[in-house]
Amino acid sequence: MLDHVFLSVSDIIRSIRFYEAALTPLGITARLDYDGKDGPPGHPDLKGFGAHGRMFFWLRDGLTAGHAVHVGFVANSKAEVDAAYAAAMDKGAVDNGAPGARLHYDPDYYAANVLDPDGYSLEFVYKKWQHVQ
Repeated sequence: MLDHVFLSVSDIIRSIRFYEAALTPLGITARLDYDGKDGPPGHPDLKGFGAHGRMFFWLRDGLTAGHAVHVGFVANSKAEVDAAYAAAMDKGAVDNGAPGARLHYDPDYYAANVLDPDGYSLEFVYKKWQHVQ
């Protein structure tokens, strides 16, 4: 299991707005700003996102490499996938796969794919078998 990811973005304010909108439908609503001067020399300022007491997705100003990154975010339902996709598209994402079943993986793999403002590949995904109650 991953603890955290840092993603370099070209426009931190734009990216904060984008990710606040796109991640909220997934329940990722916590936000934290970390001042790099509080860390070791050269530590970047970070803008964090999280849920349930954990900050795990962080943005930092820096060089971007477009398709160099793919991040999959867990959704708890197909409706959450749809809502995250719609919010991302509303904030300027580029469609990279409309919401629907990804039969090449599994009939119960439901996802939507977008490219964020820097061209990073994002997937909002609901895998039915991971939510068995």
